[in-house]
Amino acid sequence: MAEISEVQRVGQQVESFSLSRIGGGTEMLEDYLSGRKGTVVVFWSGICSHCSRYDGYFNGFAGRHPELGFVVVASRQNETAEMIRRTALERKLTFPILHDPDSGVADRWFAQQTPRAFLLDPNRVLRYRGAVDNFRYPGEPEYLEYLEPAIGRFLGGEPILRTETPSFGCDIKSVYYILPRAL
Repeated sequence: MAEISEVQRVGQQVESFSLSRIGGGTEMLEDYLSGRKGTVVVFWSGICSHCSRYDGYFNGFAGRHPELGFVVVASRQNETAEMIRRTALERKLTFPILHDPDSGVADRWFAQQTPRAFLLDPNRVLRYRGAVDNFRYPGEPEYLEYLEPAIGRFLGGEPILRTETPSFGCDIKSVYYILPRAL
């Protein structure tokens, strides 16, 4: 087992991973980097209401950014592969979903909530980490995008102005998910 780093910093390389894909097979992070300018990895959950808000955005990601890889990692505690498959079918999700059943990748990447996005260059160097937006709806006066401006500057060869934003959403791990009996 790889040693868990004490910190994760923007500008440094992140650890690779190999996980089972919902629907079959095993894939590595490098599968989403190969031949691309970078990739976006999102820690995600099929039962997180915050994640469901981004179904359309994630489904359309490859069409908007064909030069980037895109994958979500389902790491939420006690969320089974069957639950994730059912969710993908019911919500007509077309993006690749990898299962991190023990939340090990989430732990090593310091992801504590879903959704949490990571923008990587082709060498697995972390360029942006955080929320997709400020969880407002497009068109609202307070709406702010975080991930898309980072992607735009990254693809344009410009420095990313905001390399990290706070995440919000559902906890990947919670004591409430592992209680031996109901309270």
